[in-house]
Amino acid sequence: MKRCRSIFAVFALMSVATAILVYLTAAIAAEPKDAAAKTKEVNAAALTTLLFNNKEDFEDANRGFIAQEQSTVIKDAKGSVVWDLDVYSFLASDAPVPDTVNPSLWRQARLNLIHGLFKVTDHIYQVRGYDLSNISFVEGKKGYIVIDPLVSAEVAKAALELLYKHAGKKPVVAVIYTHSHIDHWGGVKGIVSEEEVRSGKVKIIASQGFLEEAISENVLAGNAMSRRAMYMYGNLLPKGAKGQVDAGLGKVASQGAVTIIPPTDIIKKTGETRTIDGVKIVFHYTPNTEAPTEMNFYFPQFKALCIAENCTHTLHNLYTLRGAKVRDAKSWSYFLSEAIELFGDKTDVMFASHHWPRWGQDRIVDMLKKQMDLYKYIHDQTLRLANHGYNMDEIAEMLQLPDGLAKEWYNRGYYGSLSHDVKAVYQRYLGWFDGNPANLNPLPPIEAGKKYVEYMGGSAAVLEKAKAAFENGEYRWVAQVLNHVVFAEPGNLEARSLEADALEQLGYQAESGPWRNFYLTGAMELRSGIPAIVSTLTSSSPDVIKAMPIDMFLDYLSVRLNGPKAAGKTIKINLNFKDARKQYAITLENSVLNYTEGKQLKDADETITLSRAALNEILTGRAAFEDKVKSGEIIVTGEKTKFKEILSLLDNFNPAFKIVDR
Repeated sequence: MKRCRSIFAVFALMSVATAILVYLTAAIAAEPKDAAAKTKEVNAAALTTLLFNNKEDFEDANRGFIAQEQSTVIKDAKGSVVWDLDVYSFLASDAPVPDTVNPSLWRQARLNLIHGLFKVTDHIYQVRGYDLSNISFVEGKKGYIVIDPLVSAEVAKAALELLYKHAGKKPVVAVIYTHSHIDHWGGVKGIVSEEEVRSGKVKIIASQGFLEEAISENVLAGNAMSRRAMYMYGNLLPKGAKGQVDAGLGKVASQGAVTIIPPTDIIKKTGETRTIDGVKIVFHYTPNTEAPTEMNFYFPQFKALCIAENCTHTLHNLYTLRGAKVRDAKSWSYFLSEAIELFGDKTDVMFASHHWPRWGQDRIVDMLKKQMDLYKYIHDQTLRLANHGYNMDEIAEMLQLPDGLAKEWYNRGYYGSLSHDVKAVYQRYLGWFDGNPANLNPLPPIEAGKKYVEYMGGSAAVLEKAKAAFENGEYRWVAQVLNHVVFAEPGNLEARSLEADALEQLGYQAESGPWRNFYLTGAMELRSGIPAIVSTLTSSSPDVIKAMPIDMFLDYLSVRLNGPKAAGKTIKINLNFKDARKQYAITLENSVLNYTEGKQLKDADETITLSRAALNEILTGRAAFEDKVKSGEIIVTGEKTKFKEILSLLDNFNPAFKIVDR
């Protein structure tokens, strides 16, 4: 692929699951250590406090099993592995729970390993274990309606082939995206083609605002989110009892080609119905729940409810640790209540975008109600304690779920956690500041670290005390205090090693998959440094780039503008998209890049005329801006240097920035 230095060529759409970042280990990481005595004690205690003898989830996860392939290794056209469930063979059913994994998370990891083609009920099938999410198929008179075609095309295609092999080959007549997160639409072109959709043979159904939310997820803060996502999902970690075992919501995201086909039919309100290939569907619009735009839907003929990702077998994230806008717990609870009112008394099976279905009207309503109460309890009790004057860290430490909620397996914190969900509610209403003026303008980490170390008598004194605290099992404190030493003295190997040991033990104890992955990835990087990271343009999905609004691209340019470098400069440019019939006036002034749609400046320094198609080629790296100018596909009039000057003022983001040290 030809490399180009223009903003167009280096632009990369950062997204959690698109695998824009490919990590290559430069050196062999230090070997992880065994569970310490305190960790063994904590994990052993979990076995006595939770109802491990209850096997209902295992029965449900295996119910309706039809078939599975001998190997789950799926490759792309170049032979690269995009999915491999075989690497989790260490989770075999007869394997004892290791000391290095929280027994509750180990249980969830085993459940998420159950994979293959399953019959949910008459005419409804699921393929599970082919990605972080599930793909579901509803059989109509002549074809299949597909629900949520996974993250990437290769795994979606493999799932469809598994269905065809055992349930019969019929054409796909419709695809439904339950919501805007990438693991529910990225594999669509493994299922259908754009030509089939354009011809009207296949409908694509989604809720209002889908395309905007799907494309905007992780763009403006994409580099930061993608880096943090590597921690959250444990992509860098080896698979095993001392490494990555699960993500809580599923194993991990596939690494194939991300595609998208825009919806052809938009659901705007609850109660809308569609009949597709003889199958009636009643839609339940649930915005601002697990995603900004999301919908459940009910199949009256089959008494089946697709609950999307609004009710899964885990406490979900009100704030995702990779970084994102905080979700609305109150709204989430409300729409679960509404689902009970609308469908509770007529649903025999409920299936979701993750995990396994639930059968039986009473069991379904019980789960919906307890998850409704779960999010409402976290919301209400956080605000109750906040109104008593407690800050978010204090509330996260104080708040415990009542037994009626806490002891249900589907309310355990495998993906979200009570701690960080409490903080999310606090943040949504009160923001980052706790009201204490001492916390209004604290020193940044490096400066604070140096002061802490100085006040504590130097790094040697801190280390001596930290070693004693580690032996006492005070891993949270050891990690916290040694973080100051590492920020003050990044080259202090003894401090790095001991902090890594503390993070590792916290990871071994964590019930949440993302918490474990964060802790263990942090430990690995403290010991071995950041692996070499290669950022590739080919991983930027051409479909996603093509669907991106021009406004969003210009917003991304403005985020990359280096304000101090641009100080004192004034530049005016007209941008004219001849095929899209859109014009933009771009102004750089006061170190800010602004744009106005539908306007052209009379005193512009230069005017750039191009097609949206040409822009797409440049964004995906298939062409260089300068080559398009030479060929005449892009016409630049005026000074012809000012746009290049803007490009010289743009930052390139490092996808390997430091997290656990500076």
